[in-house]
Amino acid sequence: MPTAESVLRGLADDRATGALRLGKAGVFHLTGGRVTYAESACCPRVEDLLVAGGRISAHAVRQARQAASQERPGGDLLVDRGLLTRGELEFCVLGAVLDAAFFLFEATGVRMRFRPEDRHWLGPQWYFDVTGLLREHGRRRAQLDQAWPSAELDTLPVVPLARIPAQQVMLTSLQWEVLVGADSSATPADLARKLGRPAYSVLLAVRQLGAAGLLRRPEPAPDPPAGAPPHTSPEAPAGAPPETRAPVPAGAAAPAGIAPGVPSAEGPGPSGALPRRAGAAARVPVPAGVPEGAAEPLRPRSSPEWLPAATADPTDVNLLIRLRNALEALA
Repeated sequence: MPTAESVLRGLADDRATGALRLGKAGVFHLTGGRVTYAESACCPRVEDLLVAGGRISAHAVRQARQAASQERPGGDLLVDRGLLTRGELEFCVLGAVLDAAFFLFEATGVRMRFRPEDRHWLGPQWYFDVTGLLREHGRRRAQLDQAWPSAELDTLPVVPLARIPAQQVMLTSLQWEVLVGADSSATPADLARKLGRPAYSVLLAVRQLGAAGLLRRPEPAPDPPAGAPPHTSPEAPAGAPPETRAPVPAGAAAPAGIAPGVPSAEGPGPSGALPRRAGAAARVPVPAGVPEGAAEPLRPRSSPEWLPAATADPTDVNLLIRLRNALEALA
């Protein structure tokens, strides 16, 4: 099946005038082999952008469209009636065509049909070479991939996080509009129509917000089950509970964090006494010759030896808070 790029290049070589329709995806309008207008189902049209921006009313657009003819296109009517300046109209057409062309070049598997002499009601306001449109499409594609090299957020509803992963966030005006307008059901294309903004600009803002960690991402697929049972210790026999550990033989060095001769909650002590459950009332035995209360606090078994003991000292708590704030500021 031919692509939109190859068909447009052929029409440009033939200096054709008419409309190339790409199924339900949209349409390219050409005049003398050059693109003068483009519409995509993913993007707001020129009149939508003008009305959403408050520049003209929807009633004025309908009147100009109904009165438009081949001799007096609707764009000329809007300018002659003083509703728009020529520069405003050309600038809006420029942005709308580049926006629609990006998504039309991305469309695949569509049935294309060319209708000669079919013109847009606005009339030619800007002329685009096919080569220039393709070059701009490549630039925009690279810009999207640089912001976030994944299309996972392009068609999903935009869902902001309830709590941001940093103390401060700097946003552009469009990124702020996207976050405020997101209702957890609107896709980037829906937000573009709702906000009256170009669809590509909204899509780029969504990818930038996703890269900053401000949007909810799809849940990753679960990993396949491993061959060995999870959480099984190499020291424990197969089928043993995850926290089971073999008892320490007599005369062997006790594991780190367990005092020699002290009954452990994980197995019987050297004397063969039954294990005692470690709880809040458990007391740490004090070696002989050390005054009561002078023993070092007991460290958790999972903590490395180089970490300080966990205490409730306000000085330690404040230090941890300052460290957390510093790490969040660097994130």
